[in-house]
Order: sequence, then structure tokens, then C-alpha cells
Amino acid sequence: MDRRAFLTDSIGAAAAARLPTPAQKLTPASHTGAVGTTHLLELREGLRSLYQLDDAYGGGDVRSLAVRHLRRVRRVINTCSYPDIIGRQLQLLAGETAEHCAWLYYDAGDQDQARRYWGEALTTATMLRDDSLEILALASLSMQASHEGRPRDGYDLARAAQERAARFGSPALQSLIAAREARALSLMRDRKAAGARLAESMRLIDRAGRGRPSPEWAAFHGHAELDYAQGLLYTEIGHHRAAVTFLRAALAHQDRTYGRNRALYRLTLARGLLQAGEVDEGAAHAVESLEHLEEVESGRVMRRLTEVAGLLREVDAVSAREAAEELTEHVRAKGAA
Repeated sequence: MDRRAFLTDSIGAAAAARLPTPAQKLTPASHTGAVGTTHLLELREGLRSLYQLDDAYGGGDVRSLAVRHLRRVRRVINTCSYPDIIGRQLQLLAGETAEHCAWLYYDAGDQDQARRYWGEALTTATMLRDDSLEILALASLSMQASHEGRPRDGYDLARAAQERAARFGSPALQSLIAAREARALSLMRDRKAAGARLAESMRLIDRAGRGRPSPEWAAFHGHAELDYAQGLLYTEIGHHRAAVTFLRAALAHQDRTYGRNRALYRLTLARGLLQAGEVDEGAAHAVESLEHLEEVESGRVMRRLTEVAGLLREVDAVSAREAAEELTEHVRAKGAA
């Protein structure tokens, strides 16, 4: 079966099950002339569906659905009537949807569009004085800054998010942001401070049940994310065998509903094994990752795949050559699709 056709059918079926249909368009034509709680819940369920699709398939094929959903929310805000309390929730939903559009573009590799949507989300959070959305936007911009090679900006944005998270009172949320701080510090080559912040992140996640619950958007953060972050830190300082230990744990702990993350984790483990000299096992994990990629459309994952293929081509071993050929063929087929 064609991978892209499979994804399109899967996404379409899931979206149809939860997103409001054209017949459910929200207009002020009801007897009350106003948008109510039922309409709001339908729109929010649409956003929840997009979160689930992204977790499973990545940002590439989901973002067009998210942009359409954001347009729908904006249309309701600007053409319908509603009481103030519903209006605030609609504005908040628009900000949350814009943030998710940003994430999807980030995952797909379009950083300019991601930055634009995160800016929109941050503006909405400021207007509404909503702590959760503001923390999310700042933490996301921190992640993007580190990804783009601007770790000082990444650190400053994470610190701003952490100040607000401390008032929010959720140890799990503080743990997530501490991990973003650690990532920025590691890229700034402040290894000691990075290790300290990551250790604090691990302590905070162990206290997650004692404070205020984290927002729904932070549900992905847990021990798998922290194992992965520790693996990246060891990779950056050249301790590849130590990195492999944590990357194995990250893959083992990652929930299977997060298909995109499992693909990324397995490829990162393959990279770590190759860097540690474990060629046969690294090649095996690289090939096994292709099974995940049949259902995943993510620019970040494809960049890691290309990186691993390059490492395999540098190794004079049968397993490495055969794996490199399979990965290269996958990239070629994807480009032709």
C-alpha cells in the first residue's frame, strides 16, 4: 500500500470521527443566535483529535488539518455571536490551535511558519493573561531557538517560562521546562549547569503526583523524555556508550501511542550505537526504524534518518552497507512520492 495514501486515509478517517462536519458549521443562525457550550466542546474535541494524530503520525501530513481548524475557530470568533465567557474560551482555543500549528510546522521543518504561529499564540496568551498558554508558547520558542543554534535565546526563553511555571505549581511542568533549560545549557557547552538542571528535572518529575497536575499539552513529558535528554547530553560530550544506556531506556519507556517519538528515539539509538562502535546492532535498529516510518511524516525524523544513513556509509561492514542501502532507498522513495 502507498504510504502517503495510507496516511491520508487514516488521518481523514480519524478527523471525520471527531472534527465537526461542514453540516455542523457554526453560524449565528440558531434559535438563540449565539454559539454555546456544545459548539465550543465540538471545536475543542477537534483540537484534541489533532494532538492524537500528531502523536501517531508526526507533523507533515497533519498540519493542513490544523490550519483549517484554526481558520474555523477564527471564523466563529469573527462572524458569530456569543456571551463573553464563551468568547474568552474561543479566543483561548484559537491560541492553543495556533500553538499546535506552530508545533506541526516545527516538526515538519518549516521554522518560519512555526515562529509565526507561536508568536500568534503568545499574543493571545498575553491578551487573555492565560498562564498555561503563555508557558507553552515560551517553552516551545525555547525549544525552537535551541534547535536553530540560538541556545542563549533558548535558555532565556526557558527561564521566562520557568518563572511563570513556578507560580503555576505543577512539578511535572517545571520538570519539562528544566529539561529545555538543560538542553540550551548543553548547547552553550556549560556541561555542569546542564547536568544540574537535568538532575533537577528528574527530581521534579518524581514529585509530579504531589502538586498541581500539569496541563494536558504537557502529558507527553515523563521518564522517556528525560532518558532521551540525558542520552543527548552524553552524546554531545562524546560519551557514546553512556548515551546508549539512556537511549535504550528512552525507547523502552516510550508509550506506543507516540509513533513519531518512537521512530525518532530508535534512530537516535542507532546513531549512538554506531558512534559507540556497535555496528551490527546499530544497523539493525536503523533498519527496524523503517517499519515506524511507514506511518510517520516528520521532517525531524527524516533528518535523523539521513544522518544515520551517512554514518552507516562510513563503516566498512556488510551489515552497515546493507542498512545504508535500505535507508537510502527509503529516502529516495519518499522523495519520489
